[in-house]
Amino acid sequence: MGASEENSALFPIFVFTIMALPLVPYTIVKILNTFSKKAMTIHCQCSVCSRSGKYRKSIFKRISNFSTCSNLTLVLLWIVMAVLIYYIKHTSHEVKVFEPFSILGLEHGASDSDIKKAYRRLSIQYHPDKNPDPEAHDYFVEYISKAYQALTDPVSRENFEKYGHPDGRQGLQMGIALPPFLLNIDGASGGILLLGIVGVCILLPLVLAVIYLSRSAKYTGNYVMHQTLSAYYYFMKPSLAPSKVLGVFIKAAEFMEIPVRRSDGEPLQKLFMLVRSELNLDLKNIRQEQAKFWKQHPALVKAELLIQAQLTRESKALTPALLRDFRRMLELSPRLLEELVKMALLPRTAQGHGWLRPAIGVVELSQNIIQAVPLSARKVAGGSSEGVAPFLQLPHFSEAIVKKIARKKVRTFQELRDMTLEDQVELLTQVAGLSSTETKDVEMVLEMMPSLTVDITCETEGEEGIQEGDIVTMHVWITLKRGSGLVAALPHAPYYPFFKEENFWLLLADPVSNDVWISQKVSFMDEAVAITAASKAIQELKEVSGASLKETNAAVREAVERVKSGSRLVMGKFQAPGEGNYNLTAFCLCDSWIGCDKKTNLKIKILKRSRAGTRTGALSEEGAGMEEGIEEEEQEEEDEYEDYESEYSEDEEDEKDSKRNGVVPAAGAAAAAESSDNE
Repeated sequence: MGASEENSALFPIFVFTIMALPLVPYTIVKILNTFSKKAMTIHCQCSVCSRSGKYRKSIFKRISNFSTCSNLTLVLLWIVMAVLIYYIKHTSHEVKVFEPFSILGLEHGASDSDIKKAYRRLSIQYHPDKNPDPEAHDYFVEYISKAYQALTDPVSRENFEKYGHPDGRQGLQMGIALPPFLLNIDGASGGILLLGIVGVCILLPLVLAVIYLSRSAKYTGNYVMHQTLSAYYYFMKPSLAPSKVLGVFIKAAEFMEIPVRRSDGEPLQKLFMLVRSELNLDLKNIRQEQAKFWKQHPALVKAELLIQAQLTRESKALTPALLRDFRRMLELSPRLLEELVKMALLPRTAQGHGWLRPAIGVVELSQNIIQAVPLSARKVAGGSSEGVAPFLQLPHFSEAIVKKIARKKVRTFQELRDMTLEDQVELLTQVAGLSSTETKDVEMVLEMMPSLTVDITCETEGEEGIQEGDIVTMHVWITLKRGSGLVAALPHAPYYPFFKEENFWLLLADPVSNDVWISQKVSFMDEAVAITAASKAIQELKEVSGASLKETNAAVREAVERVKSGSRLVMGKFQAPGEGNYNLTAFCLCDSWIGCDKKTNLKIKILKRSRAGTRTGALSEEGAGMEEGIEEEEQEEEDEYEDYESEYSEDEEDEKDSKRNGVVPAAGAAAAAESSDNE
């Protein structure tokens, strides 16, 4: 009985230990992460962003942020832990050491007569013949009888004096910290114990494995459905303007799963009338166009109208049910757009190049969704290749104000940014008619906007010049500056209801052939990660070149300082194409701001490989095989880029571009055929 009671008492301690092992360290890490986070002062603090409530730390928002599944589970587990501690403290008993003198109520060294007297006295009280209580019987047998035997029997007394127990040396006792009813294998509890073992050791891992496999079969690592990627691959074309990209974007399986309710019909009809001008309908055949639009799949109609509600800032017209669907779509949009960019940059040609035009179109669509600016605002107007779209992302700006400042020869967004603070204030107050508070908001947003500088070189490591077939290393330093002095910052996006970090895409491309040679995503949010990546890249580069340890350390220190000052290192490799001169462009595109993209020209001369395989072939008169032309392009010299950057391309142009880009690789054709069959 004693061993059974002891094992039963240890069961709560066993459960407490199993829970505490993972729970305590996880809680400590979570608390440290919470306190280590800096105050969110990197977001825009203009009055428009403040009124949006996205960054407001009200008590309800704090409760909402805390009331996540993980936090509530954590609190529940700690409540269970507290209950276990209380139970253990009030129910556990200390293990009593066998002391025969204490059991009989005697002092050490008592005589035999005293021992017999004490035994008779306790026998009258606890003997089964005198006391029918079962507990009294157990106490008499387990304690009183053994204590009397230990003090009167010579062998038992010798065992007690040597080993502390009248029965002699006691072996190691082991038990299972489970309740007694589970240890009664002869009864029904044997089946319960067996079911528990099977459930914990077999069924639970099996269920978790099935859930994981079913989820991994449906979603990618970026939590995008495989069906979405198949649709994006199939509908992607070499040349897509933002209006055409939107048609591909809304075909995501995540959007198709959003239910279309009968009650959505009338609100969507009203929304259609508000955004009809943005749907690219033929006004000459407006009735036929409208009928054609509504004949689409209901989920596609709903998705396009809700995205247009964001672009035109008409979300106030939505019903509560549509507003929930609207917020869900906006929450999914950033990662879906990222996957759509990757699909555009997927190697499609024999040289392993992606497509430039659709990639730019997807990034532009991302900018418009985050800033809630209509796609039609990108139409070329007033000498600006981006139209009035960059101006409309500023607080308190409208097309009427843009026309006013255009009369003062400020026709492009870059001209506004290049003005001095005094000139900007004068223009906004006297010409645009903004109040001092509104002018301050505009200045605040302009200071938050990033200005980029791209320093790019391409070379064959350890060789002079670049010959065809060489593995060329691209080395790019991207430097970001803001008027506010920040490096990591959240964009001004009062109409986007979620936190959105800035991301940049670096594309080394040939605009003429529409080929992207190298692409990489760049972020300025995590300085520690950037320092680690830059240090490792510079160290490997110096080791390959045979530099000394001192030179390597100096180069690493210089790279770390550049990262801390707001630069990011991007490196990549590509195989040199055939002999010739190539006019490439390095595009640095922001997915959150309109008008902050950067283009840098790069001229590369590829030499013919010598027969002997040496690198002493004749170079051009300029000396090196690569001519690095890092040029700051003016807005007036963007005719070549305007052909595909912000225009609404026609279907005929898409077909011509498809023919010019040649045949899709076999793998891509197979995937396209498979998607077509699925449809």
